Amino acid sequence: MKNRKFDTVFLDLDGTIIDSEQGIVTSVIYALKKFGIEKKREELLKFIGPPLIASFQEYTGLSRGDAEKAVEYYRENFGTKGVYEYRLYDGIRQMLRTLSGEGIRIVMATSKPEHYARIIAKDAGIDQYFTFLCGGTMDGSRLTKEDVIAYALEQCHSQAGDPSIVMVGDREHDILGAKAFGLASAGVLYGFGSREELEAAGADLIFVSPKEAQDYLAGRS
Repeated sequence: MKNRKFDTVFLDLDGTIIDSEQGIVTSVIYALKKFGIEKKREELLKFIGPPLIASFQEYTGLSRGDAEKAVEYYRENFGTKGVYEYRLYDGIRQMLRTLSGEGIRIVMATSKPEHYARIIAKDAGIDQYFTFLCGGTMDGSRLTKEDVIAYALEQCHSQAGDPSIVMVGDREHDILGAKAFGLASAGVLYGFGSREELEAAGADLIFVSPKEAQDYLAGRS
């Protein structure tokens, strides 16, 4: 017997739908080389998820102005090459197909610029599963996860505190963003965040795999 709790699922992109490590890290390395900064690849995994400009300042000590320039350098590489260096996590396509087939509204909610998110969704052949695709803006006017969730709620003609919506993501930013609007939140452990990070942020649910997320969200568990 199905017992579906949510009618709308907000899905993060990096670390939730796709493994984007290769494209993001390579593009960060490209940008940092312009400043003569060298970092080990594993040190740069922290860049996956949060807004880039904040990460360049926090993790490399760049000033606000230099961080803005670093984002421009990043996009030089990411826009032509890095955007295609990703892979769909195993089980994601089936999850999207299942949830869509159940009549659940799926909305992408990513702080990655919407321009890139649309390229990835189309390239991966999953764009048809999303009712709305909501991302950040290239000019920084919509930058944080909170900004994106506010935009997604607007697109859905929904309000903060809507009990029929759940935000699903792999980092604390996804959980905290959902909480800022009184929405349910779910963390995934196959991405770039840890159970400790997600629990500390206050995730209502935690899924270990796309299949587990699929079954719960479709009311099959």
